[in-house]
Amino acid sequence: MEWRHASDGFDEAFSSTGDIRGLYKGLVETFESLDEGELERREQLQSMSLINQGITFTLYGEDEGVERVFPFDFVPRIITGKEWDTIERGVVQRVTALNLFLTDLYTDQHCLREGLVPHELVFEGEEFLRELIGTRPRHGIFTHVVGTDLLRNDDGHFVVLEDNCRNPSGVSYVLENRNLLFRVFPELFNQYGIRPVERYPQMLREVLSFTAPRGREKPVIAVLTPGIYNSAYFEHSFLAREMGAPLVEGRDLIVEDDQVFMRTTRGKQRVDVLYRRIDDTWLDPVVFQEKSTLGVPGLMHAFRQGNVTIANAPGSGVADNKAIYPWIPDVIRFFLDEDPILPQVQTFIGQKPADASYIRDHLDELVVKLCGGAGGYGMLVGPTATKNEISEFRTRFDAAPWDYIAQPLVEFSHHPTWTGKGFEPRRVDLRPFALFGDGIQVLPGGLTRVALEEGSYVVNSSQGGGSKDTWVLAEDQP
Repeated sequence: MEWRHASDGFDEAFSSTGDIRGLYKGLVETFESLDEGELERREQLQSMSLINQGITFTLYGEDEGVERVFPFDFVPRIITGKEWDTIERGVVQRVTALNLFLTDLYTDQHCLREGLVPHELVFEGEEFLRELIGTRPRHGIFTHVVGTDLLRNDDGHFVVLEDNCRNPSGVSYVLENRNLLFRVFPELFNQYGIRPVERYPQMLREVLSFTAPRGREKPVIAVLTPGIYNSAYFEHSFLAREMGAPLVEGRDLIVEDDQVFMRTTRGKQRVDVLYRRIDDTWLDPVVFQEKSTLGVPGLMHAFRQGNVTIANAPGSGVADNKAIYPWIPDVIRFFLDEDPILPQVQTFIGQKPADASYIRDHLDELVVKLCGGAGGYGMLVGPTATKNEISEFRTRFDAAPWDYIAQPLVEFSHHPTWTGKGFEPRRVDLRPFALFGDGIQVLPGGLTRVALEEGSYVVNSSQGGGSKDTWVLAEDQP
């Protein structure tokens, strides 16, 4: 069975000379004990399980509305307990600082008055909701769920690529990946002590219950979804089912006397907490998009009155605007008086004339992203783009440079991935999930996304990526 190691970047399973790292020896030996026919049989079993369980995502773009199975690679990623300790502390630090930043931004605005973050980056961004100035969510928690995207650099150290503070998705695949791998390759688990992830739905429910309005001893929690055509609908229904919470759409809800109710076969039932999976501007047609059929008229007034918790809180998107990202280390120092535990990637901002000029002149060297973009859409990976693609992108950039940020191409780490013919190195990232309730907890593992196409840097499922099970060891192993 052929195993190839990466020729560039950091290979998580092999040294630069091609020797297996001690952490992966047991894994490699187990796979090598299976012949190619047995691996193919297991892969077919895996594919059938994905289809039967409906583990899917919906593809937008040219094939809009097409539902596809979320690709899963059965070679798990291993992270040591020591490495995870650094990740966990760094993520907790960032989530703490981001919530203090958001609370200040919508109340006293010390961070703006003292010049911590440029006014224009906040006020000109669509993520900042002026309608919520003066509003403080229950316990001051804006981001109940955060997904922080990390990369390993050439030295093998984790760096932060971006924060996802609005509606971070992917945790359902973390749970399903673990279940699927255990069913298809149970022998892999015999040699490692792996931290569990299956409690996440209970952890999420506990967080949402903690942030319910005052006096709600047994709060009613509902998951608010845009509906079956949303790309993450599988996750919405999965989490609702696992939490034992109703899955509702805007049309199922009504606001009366500043209280939120859902329509049931037994009449109206008050809702105390909405785990919403729709964007801010669609939440309430009275306040935002008047043509929205996804939201609930009067919802924002009920929220401002403290009669319903919305998680994540409206307005939290300011914290993951890519133009704000370069200032997060300063935010950490300002609010916590600490240096960042996890480093970041150098970032150029199109709103700065000097940065915009640099981006324009170096498009072939940079990764350029829309400030409010997601899913890999509207992005240019300059070093892998054609001259024609760069030329077309330059035209879009020149029309609105303030809409973009750019970063040097950071070489992702590589991980062995089954291709059907052998184990090949493919680029991976990592999205740990943090939950903020009575304290901050980080799910031990997170979503490892993998660029399945050889040479690709794009790990998003919408752009041809897949995922792996992520193992955090209960203790370090050689």
